[in-house]
Amino acid sequence: MKTNTQVKLAKRPVGLPDQSIWTIEKNPLPVPKEGEVLIRTIYVSLDPAMRGWLNDQKSYVPPVQIGAVMRAGMLGQVVESNNPNFQVGDHVTGWTGVQEYAVSSEPDIMKVDPNLIPLPSYLGVMGMPGLTAYFGLLEVGKPKAGETVLVSGAAGAVGSVAGQIAKIKKCRAVGIAGGAEKCRYLLEELGFDAAIDYKNENVFKALKKTCPDGVDVYFDNVGGEILDLALTQINLHARIPICGAISQYNRSDALKGPSNYLSLLVNRARMEGFIVFDFQKNYPQAIREMAQWIAAGKLKSKEYVVEGIENFHSAFLRLFSGEKLGKLILKVG
Repeated sequence: MKTNTQVKLAKRPVGLPDQSIWTIEKNPLPVPKEGEVLIRTIYVSLDPAMRGWLNDQKSYVPPVQIGAVMRAGMLGQVVESNNPNFQVGDHVTGWTGVQEYAVSSEPDIMKVDPNLIPLPSYLGVMGMPGLTAYFGLLEVGKPKAGETVLVSGAAGAVGSVAGQIAKIKKCRAVGIAGGAEKCRYLLEELGFDAAIDYKNENVFKALKKTCPDGVDVYFDNVGGEILDLALTQINLHARIPICGAISQYNRSDALKGPSNYLSLLVNRARMEGFIVFDFQKNYPQAIREMAQWIAAGKLKSKEYVVEGIENFHSAFLRLFSGEKLGKLILKVG
């Protein structure tokens, strides 16, 4: 008899999560009710935001509850349908969590075309990370042609798309990433104008060298010291979309805030946090435009795939160790 392997939250982490916060269970296969479908998970999206969902505190979504399946985006295939709008064999994406099988219904799942782009790309450049980059840069950052756009975490799923969109919008794109390989990826594959290796360079000096005319838009994925240094280089009326703060997510002590925040006052600049779900009504427009950019070869994606649901924890930790390039994905089935 088939079973459903599920990764559940066993307890709340303190600092960097260890293996003990999860349980891996084998439970009976779920049965779809009227209007529902049974989905076999193929890929699970691993995103830094998942770390925040483990904390029992107020946020833009409720925390994952103890004993619940770990929240995550997925791409899967319908294997049983009690909904006339979905046929067996359809590929779908949604938020059914880290498990081999799930039941769901409209509007929580959406059909995708496996012939349009590779399936993993629906969790990356055409998924939540890509949409985050699109709206964060264009709606919050509002770059203008000729401006300098600085992106931290630039070799990751969100940052790599943000930098490419900056280039599409005729801006100068500078990326901050960790290690020579990631910086080469930004320059040689994605077309960034300059790259800063924060692991092996003096970031303050590198910012002055690579952004001689200052920074007009800083797309921040990491927070902490890098954010503080970027604030020293911003121009008059600069815009700073705050997408994430991955350097701070696993701290067990007080978060490190920017000490150079007065630069916002002096430069009459704007720092604004955003969540991609705020722009949900405009997703179709963004997806159409990004699909055109992909077809034209202007927008590229890279996925780092780890196989096996039993390897969820070690794969999850790669979000914070930097041991991946592009979008991190777990292959389940």
